[in-house]
Formats: sequence, C-alpha cells, structure tokens
Amino acid sequence: MASSKDFLEPFRAIAIQLQDLNKQAVQQYSPVVADIIHSRSRDVNYIEHTLDGLLDFCGYDPALQLYRRLCRHYYDINPYATAEYVNIYRKMWDEESLHENKKKKSKAMKKKIKSGSKSASLHK
Repeated sequence: MASSKDFLEPFRAIAIQLQDLNKQAVQQYSPVVADIIHSRSRDVNYIEHTLDGLLDFCGYDPALQLYRRLCRHYYDINPYATAEYVNIYRKMWDEESLHENKKKKSKAMKKKIKSGSKSASLHK
C-alpha cells in the first residue's frame, strides 16, 4: 500500500513547478514594469497587455507588487480602466475584499437611510 507521502509527491512537484513559474514571471515582468514607469509610458495597449499578463501571477506577492506599481502608474492615465483592473484582481485573487466592501457599502447605505428618515421626520 502506498503511503500518504507517496500520494502527495506529485502535488509537491506541481507546487514547486508553479513556484518556479511565478519566480520566472517576476524576473521577466520586473524590467518591463520598471521601463514603463521610468519612461513614463502612456502606451495604453502596452500597459494593459502587461497588466493582463501579470494578473495571472498575482497570487504570488512579488508579482502582485509589480501589478500594484503598474496600476498606480496607469491610474494617472486612465483611472476608470485602472479601477476595473483592481476589480478584476479582486474577483480573481481576493474574493474576501469584495465581500468586505459589499458589507461596508451596505452598512453605509443603511446609515444613510436611517439618517435620511430621521431628518425627514424632523422636517414634518
């Protein structure tokens, strides 16, 4: 009978390959992001193409940091598109923050409604 160690070995190999791929992506994207920022590039297609590629690796913190840096740069060029890239990241990698934001918005809306009904009753 195979031990649990033998059973898990293929998964360990895949995890190591994934980690190596993440590191390779950061090595390849680091100079690209640095060049975009350093040159103050406003090439929307190139920036978005780079963000699209980086997005696949944002589960790895160094790649996420590159993504954030590029989003900060892109925000000055197109804040609406940048917000969409942030939302795409959240949907793909950070579902928890989406739920927290919904809760905060819901609480804020309830507070507005309560304060609105209080001020409406004061005006009667």
